[in-house]
Amino acid sequence: MAARLLRATNMPHSMITVRPMTVLLRVLLLALMTFSLTAPARAHPHVWVTMRSEIVFGPDGSITGVRHHWAFDDMFSTFATQGLASKEKGKFTREELAPLAKVNVESLKEYGYFTYVTADGQKVPLTDPAPGYWLDFSNSILTLNFTLPLKTPLKAKEVKVEIYDPTIFVDFEWAKDSPVHFAGSTPCKADVVKPREMTYAEGKALSMIPADQTNTTMAWGAMFANKILVHCP
Repeated sequence: MAARLLRATNMPHSMITVRPMTVLLRVLLLALMTFSLTAPARAHPHVWVTMRSEIVFGPDGSITGVRHHWAFDDMFSTFATQGLASKEKGKFTREELAPLAKVNVESLKEYGYFTYVTADGQKVPLTDPAPGYWLDFSNSILTLNFTLPLKTPLKAKEVKVEIYDPTIFVDFEWAKDSPVHFAGSTPCKADVVKPREMTYAEGKALSMIPADQTNTTMAWGAMFANKILVHCP
């Protein structure tokens, strides 16, 4: 794992930490630990993702998957691309970012892609991302694009999709404009639900966790989930 990080970021081996942590894209996020070695510990979360999502429908009107477009914060994007070769300075093609995209997707698997689906109250299993996932780099921001197929396509009165990190190491928020779309023809409608505001006491407790440790005692992730509620006739 450390060797893969070294190839991705050119970080000295002395800067690598191997403490277990539940983080988004663990291989790449270890690079962020350089900040905790040179600066005071910061509160969780440590990575910020602005997202857009699509509910994918098949020709028969069944839901077949969830497609995500996750834009990472500028600091994470800078560290993730540090040391990567490119033909044009400060710009990366999809082909140049392909190895990094593979690392991203493979690292997410351990955490269930931070995506949880239920249909009429029943948990719905997802499969690994479909081939064709990719990373974009625009205006110094990395965006991961991938589709999570449902193990079995379904039709239901209400489908709920929740996106969250159980440990709140990663903060997800909806894009301000057009955060959710439908891909495919359907009479269904969707509501986008933002998480509630964290209380002062909750935020203070979260801020006490050192930057290099996982939030394991405050499993609040589901309480601050971003949600898509799909209503079908």
